[in-house]
Amino acid sequence: MKYRNPVIKGFYPDPSVCFANGKYYLASSSFNYFPAGPLFESDDLVNWTPIGFAFTRPEQIKLAGTNTNGGMFAPTLRFNNGRFYLVTTNNTTHQNFYVWTDDIYGEWSDPIVVDQDGIDPSLLFDDGRVYFMSNGTDDSGIGGIVQCEIDIATGRKLSESRCIWRGSGGRFLEGPHLYKINGYYYLMAAEGGTEYGHMITYARSENVWGPFTGYLDNPVLTNRNKAPYVIQGIGHGDLIQDKNGGWHILCLGFRQIHPWMTYHHLGREVFLIPVRFGADGWFTAGHDGTCDEYYDIEGDFEQHEKSVFTFENTLWNIDWQYLRTPDPDNYIFGKDSITLKGTDTTLDTMESPTFICMHQRDFNFNMKVRVLADGGEAGISLYYCESEHYDIAVRQTENGFEAVLRLNIGGLKHEQTKAYLGGGAVNISIAADNCGYVFMVNGFMIGSAESKYLSSEVCGGFTGTVIGLYAIGNNTAEFTDLEIKYE
Repeated sequence: MKYRNPVIKGFYPDPSVCFANGKYYLASSSFNYFPAGPLFESDDLVNWTPIGFAFTRPEQIKLAGTNTNGGMFAPTLRFNNGRFYLVTTNNTTHQNFYVWTDDIYGEWSDPIVVDQDGIDPSLLFDDGRVYFMSNGTDDSGIGGIVQCEIDIATGRKLSESRCIWRGSGGRFLEGPHLYKINGYYYLMAAEGGTEYGHMITYARSENVWGPFTGYLDNPVLTNRNKAPYVIQGIGHGDLIQDKNGGWHILCLGFRQIHPWMTYHHLGREVFLIPVRFGADGWFTAGHDGTCDEYYDIEGDFEQHEKSVFTFENTLWNIDWQYLRTPDPDNYIFGKDSITLKGTDTTLDTMESPTFICMHQRDFNFNMKVRVLADGGEAGISLYYCESEHYDIAVRQTENGFEAVLRLNIGGLKHEQTKAYLGGGAVNISIAADNCGYVFMVNGFMIGSAESKYLSSEVCGGFTGTVIGLYAIGNNTAEFTDLEIKYE
């Protein structure tokens, strides 16, 4: 069966995958969004369904005051003896920790901290022992992929932290995962930075502590020299064996807005790449070590994508997220509507505004929603970070209500167009393609904006564009008739 990459669209970076109870499960980073730790389920590694989050209680992860580069980094999801474990980093508190659950659809435990530095932690369960690794500095001051043995019940270190591999020479060695396959320990990592030089490298050893010998043809997977090609940034992957015995890497990558325009605003997405083990035990990946858009996979099924999102066909606790730690009193959920209570907190701060969103999943879409405001300001935001977001705002003035397109770029705020309204009920629509957005109010175009100014190349950071509903001020705003339709 032929499938098309990416297999999960929109910003769900740093994917980690495991197999349990006949299904595949995947977790990704979420940074300063809450609930944190998005979780997906699949029968075939191609079609993924969101099933919830690992961090659903504010006390599980500190997000207050977190900027776009903070919050939850690079999880690893593992299953052992009937229990799921998710280990991650809070880059705001600089702690590595893990949570666990016996029911992946239910609540997860409180965090268990591991006293080892670095980011991108991972776990290996091997012959009754548990090994914890991250990219950081060991107890002797040596930097690289660092490992210790831990007590999985308490997180207590049972050994010193020791550097086991220093990579193949690329910058920003990170994202380690250790596997035991046919008598060898394979250590897979990312190098080159999660940008255009990103790559996956690996080494192997007959001992869990090494020494590890690097693959002679590293990197095993990268698109760093594949141009012109819209798929770039391939790296930070996890290895998985399918039900038929085949091997694959699920990794992050991104799609440029155009082959010759080096901007990406959808964030880092999830790609599936076939892996082949040779007779010598070394493996190769992809097409000559690169990621393509299409591959074949064994299995009798079809790839399908959800293309229309409405209030009625989404779930508030699965498909939607907030910035940082929300105040639940500011959100009134209906079956086919949502009412937001505004506060003084705006989208420009590192606090938690009244704002609920879902990820932009593809370049081309048409969106419409009806907004009824009773004062203050409410509207739609295409949001990347505090400094970069495009807002269609409906706000009250002395002369009634007006709609305005506000473009926030690099801290500059430009109100492009104002449209005066007779009342607070407004129909807002957005038409998007790979290069930009067109904004309309009550059927009249009020402006446009380029997508590249919401890209990682302009904004920095590690997230992607989300489509959000917001309210500001002493007001309430009701949103109805939502439809986001991807082409």
